[in-house]
Amino acid sequence: MDQDQSAQVVVELQGCSARDADAVLTALAGAFGTDRAASDTPSETPGERPTVWSATFDTSDRRGRTSPVRIDAALDLTAQGGYHAVTDLQEALDEVYAVEVLGSASGDQEKEIQLRLTPA
Repeated sequence: MDQDQSAQVVVELQGCSARDADAVLTALAGAFGTDRAASDTPSETPGERPTVWSATFDTSDRRGRTSPVRIDAALDLTAQGGYHAVTDLQEALDEVYAVEVLGSASGDQEKEIQLRLTPA
């Protein structure tokens, strides 16, 4: 991945199945470079603790359109990174899912947004 920190976005998914987490991460990997290997598939962990899946995407490494990978249910996603990078990632998600902004926080050089994705 490119070393331009302002182009990197850390994505965290929660409140969803491993299959839906994999769908979203795969969709984003169709659009941007990522630290996630293609063989890295989310899996459920036993127990009652919440599971969070994460990956880092490099929005300066644009690979094409976001892959339309279906999700079965709504899920929450948090994205944190440079202002333009977070906006680019949100726009990529808008291409394949219904996206609702649940909240956001802005700092000096970074932005964090909480999104709810639902099947389009």
